[in-house]
Amino acid sequence: MDARDTDLKKDLDATLHARRDLGEEYESELVDSFLEKVDQRIDGAVERRVRRQLAEQQMQTTRDSRSPKATDSWGERFGFGIVSLVLAVPLSAIGGGLGRLPGLLVAWAGIVGVNIVQAARTNPNLFGRRKSSQGSDWED
Repeated sequence: MDARDTDLKKDLDATLHARRDLGEEYESELVDSFLEKVDQRIDGAVERRVRRQLAEQQMQTTRDSRSPKATDSWGERFGFGIVSLVLAVPLSAIGGGLGRLPGLLVAWAGIVGVNIVQAARTNPNLFGRRKSSQGSDWED
């Protein structure tokens, strides 16, 4: 039995003893008083439950908004590819002119790295392992 249930039982016992002591003329007031206490407890329990559910929904919404969304927009991918190629020309010239072959390789490693990160962002399962058809003890 919960402590709140014990308190409610004590309140009911006190109400019944008061009815015996005061008589039937105060019965409706005593019942109303007890029912008001019950209503307050129910309202408090409902309020706590609603607050908890709202907090859980807000946490879920926050988690969902933080996680990157898989955007499979053709225009976004095409635009990013065009920008990468346009920027590759001056970066290649600067890297090749200042650092010769190693500078050119570093410039292209950066370009490829940025494109890999973009591809992984727009398609989260791109570099992930595929699940085998057999069940494993390690998988849930």
